[in-house]
Amino acid sequence: MSHRQTVLLDSLSTELSQQLKDRTDKILLEIIQPNFASQFAQGAPELAVFREAIAQSDSKDDINFLRSFREFIPITNYEPYRPFIAKFLATPCMEADVKNMFAPGLPYFLAMTSMASRNAPKLFPKYRPPPHLLQQSSYQGFFPSDGTTLAPFSLRYSQVLKIDCEDGQSSKDVAVCSASIGILRMGMNWDVEHDKDRLDLWVPGRTEPYAISLVKSYRTLFILNALFALADRRVTTIRFLFANVFVIFLQFVEDEWTLLVECIEKGIIPDVEDLGDLRAPLERHLAPDPVRAAELREIGPPVIQGWAVCVWPDLKQFVGITGGHAAVSVPKARQITHLLGPSVTIKSHGYGSTECGIARVYPEGNPNTDFKVTFRDGVVEFLDVRSNEPSDRVLSAWELVTGGHYEPVVTTRNGLWRYRLADDITVKGFAPDDGLPIINYLHRRDDSLGVAFGASCTESQLTDAIVSAAQQSIGRIVSFTIVLDDRDKPVTYGYLVEFAGELRSCLLRQDARMAINQLFDNLISASDDYRIVVWQGKSRKPTIRIVNKGTFAEYHRQKCEQTNITVSQGKVPVVVFDPAMKEWLLERVITEL
Repeated sequence: MSHRQTVLLDSLSTELSQQLKDRTDKILLEIIQPNFASQFAQGAPELAVFREAIAQSDSKDDINFLRSFREFIPITNYEPYRPFIAKFLATPCMEADVKNMFAPGLPYFLAMTSMASRNAPKLFPKYRPPPHLLQQSSYQGFFPSDGTTLAPFSLRYSQVLKIDCEDGQSSKDVAVCSASIGILRMGMNWDVEHDKDRLDLWVPGRTEPYAISLVKSYRTLFILNALFALADRRVTTIRFLFANVFVIFLQFVEDEWTLLVECIEKGIIPDVEDLGDLRAPLERHLAPDPVRAAELREIGPPVIQGWAVCVWPDLKQFVGITGGHAAVSVPKARQITHLLGPSVTIKSHGYGSTECGIARVYPEGNPNTDFKVTFRDGVVEFLDVRSNEPSDRVLSAWELVTGGHYEPVVTTRNGLWRYRLADDITVKGFAPDDGLPIINYLHRRDDSLGVAFGASCTESQLTDAIVSAAQQSIGRIVSFTIVLDDRDKPVTYGYLVEFAGELRSCLLRQDARMAINQLFDNLISASDDYRIVVWQGKSRKPTIRIVNKGTFAEYHRQKCEQTNITVSQGKVPVVVFDPAMKEWLLERVITEL
């Protein structure tokens, strides 16, 4: 569908620049003045020079406080915060030891990163935001819609930390979970202790009853969400954190189609694992609907183009992360657009990370790629990744240049100080109404790829190369990942790909034999570094091996269940470094192009 486009500003006028500076300064003071009293700000060696500067001046002077922040706060990564966060994991954990650790009071939850990389998950304490922010729909976790919204979620948590309160009698439970689930719990006041007291709840505007969010089994969670969504023809919005998780959802719908339609007809909950005391409240929510079942039988499982609009006639939009690895499922003629049909708008959630939300979708631009910087969770500053100046030279939003490449650096309400995100973004322009930058996400900044493979293609270049090759020759693919292919010298990128269609028909396509050359050409064109190392004989053509159907759905299930994370967090990494996971994936290879 076409999008209305607003003409962006190439640069800021003096007036807009001053407005943006005043706004930034106001929000920055709201954050750093109360957080300056935190245990981290008062104890971290990295902030010692800043503390000394404040001690030698008038701490109530806002201008001086901001000047000292910009002059003396260094760029930080996770390491300075690690020993302070570790105190929350102590047993026993006393309130006095963790109160005001990063921001005033105790955190509502600890957000856990997705673990898509080879590194261990990071934890970030999250505190209740000011009341005016908590009322925003993004904190409520549910977004207004004319009809109902299909947005599977799980209230599953990795663990619950017990903090013994200062009164010596009571304690506070703090969940360790994904940022999205923690924000949902916080916005809805859904504490962990009373999860089972809400079994009969059904939040208006949702396709699924609350009880489904407590299901622990991966397969059961998908099947029950599919059951209630198919039973509801009023769906106007579909929301998944990652677009390719929607592909997994559709695989369950296709595999269990006959069972799901029969259950809708009879008003029964299927015999699925690990339901326990959740079965009774779910049964009370599902009434027999033979008319709807007949409708669904006539439409059939998710195969035909525009299937989703046939099932949900009022469907208007799909919201999900469609960049990066998820792009495999989204380009034209790929599975999601094929099944949604041309009338459904596809847009992103926005751009952010576990650490901080960075930007929201800019509706006057491309809803998949254009994001407007926001200061909801914190103030965003930037490092110029192409500059010859020292790497710690920090730029404010009004100092950016259209077309420049930058790494976001965040100072957050939750107590991070100039924390670098290791992302690369580019500035498309500036919003004409308030001067905020409109940005496009490019890729992660990860030097480990160059070390492992001898060539530093970015994750986005590696993804774009296989997406383009698939469009040209292979056909629709479900997902992919890359392993180090060291079967010959020199080493190279070893793509592991799962086809969406029948394997034999994909391999018989005349263009399929050209896939490796096209993939190679795509990488050569995208990366000067790759072209040079190939010319030097330090790398060679990439390889493409095909894995069994369902491989990446099974990977996703195992990742979620083994690490106790929600279905929205479990994502397939672009590159797999873990030796055990590499071996598991290679065992599922059935042929090589």
